[in-house]
Amino acid sequence: MTKEMQTLALVPQGSLEAYVRAANAYPMLTAEEERALAERLHYEGDLDAAKQLILSHLRFVAHIARNYSGYGLPQADLIQEGNIGLMKAVRRFNPEVGVRLVSFAVHWIKAEIHEYVLRNWRIVKVATTKAQRKLFFNLRKNKQRLGWFSHEEVEHVARELGVTSKDVLEMESRMAAQDMTFDPTPDEEPRDGQAMAPMLYLQDKSSDFAESIEEDNWESSAADKLTFAMEGLDERSQDIIRARWLDDDNKSTLQELADKYGVSAERVRQLEKNAMKKLRMAIEA
Repeated sequence: MTKEMQTLALVPQGSLEAYVRAANAYPMLTAEEERALAERLHYEGDLDAAKQLILSHLRFVAHIARNYSGYGLPQADLIQEGNIGLMKAVRRFNPEVGVRLVSFAVHWIKAEIHEYVLRNWRIVKVATTKAQRKLFFNLRKNKQRLGWFSHEEVEHVARELGVTSKDVLEMESRMAAQDMTFDPTPDEEPRDGQAMAPMLYLQDKSSDFAESIEEDNWESSAADKLTFAMEGLDERSQDIIRARWLDDDNKSTLQELADKYGVSAERVRQLEKNAMKKLRMAIEA
């Protein structure tokens, strides 16, 4: 992200309520206004257009950040991280995709907030694998009582989240554990003096967590929307779209489909264009 775009972020300062009121004061954009601004940014690099896109979606970031208030982290910091995700989404947004910015940005916003929560909720990361990340953000709302899960509760959570019972028990143990002092003081060290401070043996396993979350969520959401939209097409239109766009191994030409259905290549092109229009409308709805 360029330094110029970084300066466009509004960082919550002072009263959080005042910031939220200010964010809500920026008018929401119509689909036409949003596309015009996105085209100016995408094709001309217009930073003023990027600023308008960001400001009009600040209220959306604040709304998402409220869902993460249960982790004991400052709401202003959650919003700030979400704003970073919003800026990344605006920079990558392609107006030709045919979806609203809010649908594209939600994955980037959540990914940045997720990374911030995991980075700050414990000094040592409690979630590294995909299954562990899923458990971390769902275990709290699935807990039905204080204390440790019973065997039945462990099995229930594992089924609900699509993970193993072992994953549930391991994550519950991690979330219940207390952080160990990274660099203990002399009075905290064992009397024999043989133990090493964690700073001497902990491994730094850096990873682009935001990127992996965005890819997983975006691919899943896009696939679901495409499947639903395809079901609204007639059988011939579905076959044309699959043959022209979804078959990676052997895409068909207009003439091949024309021969198959006994029509002209121009007619196939028209059917393809109409089908793509219907798909775009269904995905945007």
